[in-house]
Amino acid sequence: MIKVGIIGCGTIANAAHIPSYRNNPEAEIKYFCDIIPERAQAAVDKYHCGTAVADYHDVLNDPEIEAVSVCTPNNVHAQIAIDALRAGKNVLCEKPAARIYSEALEMQKAQHESGKVLNIGVVNRFNDSVNRIKQYIDEGRLGNIHHVYVSFRAHRSIPGLGGAFTTKAIAGGGALIDWGVHYLDIVMYCCGDPKVKTVTGETFCKLGKDMKNYVYTDMWAGPPKYDGTYDVDDSVTAMIRTAGPVITVNGAWAQNIGEEDRYIDFMGDKAGIRLRYGADFTLYTTENGALVQYTPQFPTRDHFQNEIDAFLRCIRTGEKLPSHIDTVIVTAEMMQAIYDSAEQHKEIVL
Repeated sequence: MIKVGIIGCGTIANAAHIPSYRNNPEAEIKYFCDIIPERAQAAVDKYHCGTAVADYHDVLNDPEIEAVSVCTPNNVHAQIAIDALRAGKNVLCEKPAARIYSEALEMQKAQHESGKVLNIGVVNRFNDSVNRIKQYIDEGRLGNIHHVYVSFRAHRSIPGLGGAFTTKAIAGGGALIDWGVHYLDIVMYCCGDPKVKTVTGETFCKLGKDMKNYVYTDMWAGPPKYDGTYDVDDSVTAMIRTAGPVITVNGAWAQNIGEEDRYIDFMGDKAGIRLRYGADFTLYTTENGALVQYTPQFPTRDHFQNEIDAFLRCIRTGEKLPSHIDTVIVTAEMMQAIYDSAEQHKEIVL
C-alpha cells in the first residue's frame, strides 16, 4: 500500500483526489491536512479513514508517507511541493504548478535534486477524448496542424468574488491561470509540446471591479466578499507562435455576451477537430469529393481516476508521465509570457 497525505481539503480534494485514491486498492489515505482544522476533520468523518492535522509538516515528517496531493490555493503550491520533495515524498500538485513561472522553475529544480516524482494536475492529459485526438494527430489524420483556436468564455461567472480566486497575491491571476491553463495544456499535449517562440496578449480586469454592482449568473466559489480583493483578469486574448501551430486564445470568466463557448478547434490541412471541453469531439474532413463529419462514440473513464492511478503507478515503476513538471512547465512559461505581454503591451520573445 502507498500511504498518502491530502494537503488541502477543499473542493478539488473532495471532488477528485480523495475519491480517486479511495478507489485505488494500492492507496491508503493516512492524513487529511488543512489550515482550517474543521475541514480536515470533516474529511476524516466523511471518509472514515485517516487523521486530521493542520500543519502539513506533520504529514511530511511521517516516514510512512510516500505520496502527497497538494490541493491548496495557488500561492502555497510551490513551497509545499518543494518541502515535500525535499522530505522524500512524491508529489501530485494541482494546477497551475505555481502563481508565476519563477516559482514553477524552483519546483522543477527541487524535483531534479530530489529525484522524486513531481506531477502537475493537468488532468486532461488523462482524458480519453483528448488522448484519442492526440492519436489522430500523431497518425497524421489531420495533416499539418497550422492553427489552433481556444475558446473558454462564460457569461458573468466570476468565482468567489473578493476571495482567493480573485486575489492576485493568492491565485497569481484570474481566468487565464484558472481555466486557460487546462486549454493551453491540451493544445500543447495534443500537438506534441512544440517549442514556444513568441507570445502576445492582453488581459482585462473589467466586469468585477465594481464588486457591489456586479450582476452574475453563477458564482461557483462564492458567496461574494465585498470587502475582499478583485485584481485579476476576468478575460484574456492572446496569440502564441510555436514551432508547430499558431495558437489563438479567447477566454473569459465573465463577458457581456450571454453564451458559453468552451471548445478547442484543431485546424489541419487534411481535417479539423472541434473538442467540446470535458465532452466529445467532431472531426471534419472530405472523402471522395464530399464533405464529411463524424463524432466518434467510445467509452470514457473518469480522467481524475486515470490521473491518480497513473501517479501511483509511476511511483512504483519510475515511468515519467506526460504530466511531469519537465513537460508541463512550458505552460507556466506561456501563461507568464501572456501576463508579461499584457503588462508591457508588447510581444514577448522566448
